[in-house]
Amino acid sequence: MKARRIGLAAALCFLGAVVCYAQSPFLGTWKLNAAKSKYDAGATKVETVVYEAAGENIKVTVDGTDPSGNPVHWEWTGKFDGKPYPVTGSPMADMATYRRITSHTVAITQTKAGKVVLRGRITVSANGKTRTVNTMQIGPKGQRIHSIAVYDKQ
Repeated sequence: MKARRIGLAAALCFLGAVVCYAQSPFLGTWKLNAAKSKYDAGATKVETVVYEAAGENIKVTVDGTDPSGNPVHWEWTGKFDGKPYPVTGSPMADMATYRRITSHTVAITQTKAGKVVLRGRITVSANGKTRTVNTMQIGPKGQRIHSIAVYDKQ
């Protein structure tokens, strides 16, 4: 009887986590709206971002092009809890931290070998159809590269 109650409690906790992530306005596929976006010279252009539930975490998959037009692909899996989690595939960053500010806004910080290389905010509109990413990146020569990328939910 006790094992049945524990099993039921665990199942309800898991279901609660799934429902919580399913409600997240970030989840889904986002495509760049180039007409509404603005980039400084030297910025990486991220064309597609996918947020998906990965157990208790969120997995972010990013595809785009670097300033030379070469393809970039990187992934991050973690929580929006303000703690750093590894980034794989990015030449620019090896760790990323997402910190929830509101239900529709997170702050992001990316680091490479412990040094901050990007800071920004990601906001999903109230209707959940638009995602705006406002970042300041530190370029390879120490220059500041600002970008405002606007995405449409697919």
